[in-house]
Amino acid sequence: MKLFEYMGKQILAAYGIKTPRGKMVVSPEEAAAAAQELGGEVVVKSQILSGKRGKGGGIKFAGNPEEARQAATQILGSQVQGHTVEMLLVEEKLSIDSEFYVAITIDGAAKKPVLIASTRGGIDIEEVPEEYIVKQHIDVCYGIQPYLAREISRRLNLSGNIYKEFNALLPRLYQIFREKDAELVEINPLVVSGERLIAADAKVTIDDEALYRQKDIPFVDERTEAERKAHALGLSYVQLDGNIAVMANGAGITMGTLDIIQHYGGAPANFLDAGGGTGKEATAKALEILLSTNPKVILINIFGGITRCDDVANALVQVKNEIGIPVPVVIRLVGTNEEIGVRILKDNGFEAYRVMHEAAAKAVELARN
Repeated sequence: MKLFEYMGKQILAAYGIKTPRGKMVVSPEEAAAAAQELGGEVVVKSQILSGKRGKGGGIKFAGNPEEARQAATQILGSQVQGHTVEMLLVEEKLSIDSEFYVAITIDGAAKKPVLIASTRGGIDIEEVPEEYIVKQHIDVCYGIQPYLAREISRRLNLSGNIYKEFNALLPRLYQIFREKDAELVEINPLVVSGERLIAADAKVTIDDEALYRQKDIPFVDERTEAERKAHALGLSYVQLDGNIAVMANGAGITMGTLDIIQHYGGAPANFLDAGGGTGKEATAKALEILLSTNPKVILINIFGGITRCDDVANALVQVKNEIGIPVPVVIRLVGTNEEIGVRILKDNGFEAYRVMHEAAAKAVELARN
């Protein structure tokens, strides 16, 4: 279970890790009042369960209460990374000298917790060159002892008061990881502001199987609106960050479709397994869910066994006629009633492919254009 940023920061603060002064708000008026209370420049941050909020327009800076009100008006109710923004965190704007990355998560291969740290924070850790990253497995019998914290600080070339603060922060981070049954505790960026280290952001994920032990943490429904709609239809759907919407019939073929899109340089917008035997009406509703996410292209990959190709074709035509399809649709259709399905598609202006990689390559090409 993912926690909102403000919830993660509350946990960090409870364990003695410095966080910015801030206040949760749900209206522009509350945002203006919070900015007034904080007494200066502020950051207005959308509270959604997704990264890349800044790139999605979900974080804005304000120099006074009126600007905070305007920023809140723009963000509240908007769609950021597929999530509707319903609440905001208004925080003091920090003076930033440099930014670190630090996190503790599970290394499944090693079957141990691993600490990851870098002096190049503020961006996705995947974008940081390996030579600037420190990784240290943690023995669960000993945790992060002072000698280990000093070793990690030395490898990061820290010195002075920041060296001392970082040494003190690491055991607290691991304590949160253990006591909160976390799968991830991440601070990015961990800001150097003068002689202080401040957690400017927080990402905490709790193990779902341990939620019964975490009575003090409110339950957070992390599904997007599209994910909730798909769940109500009995469909397996996961929102992703790309622009090519995907529907296939079976978990394996859906995963293969995501992989081949990436192979050709594209980015899938979702995982949608329509399942074997999904009928015309359910298929039509699944297509409507895909359209609601505003993709650039829709890629449908059907290998019909129980699922009939003519049902899929008729569902697509139904959606086209009833609500319209404003984006290109690429279809790979093979299997039961294939000839009938292909004929229905051609009669309604759709081209059907028989080979998956050809359909994926076409979808990626259309998304780029």
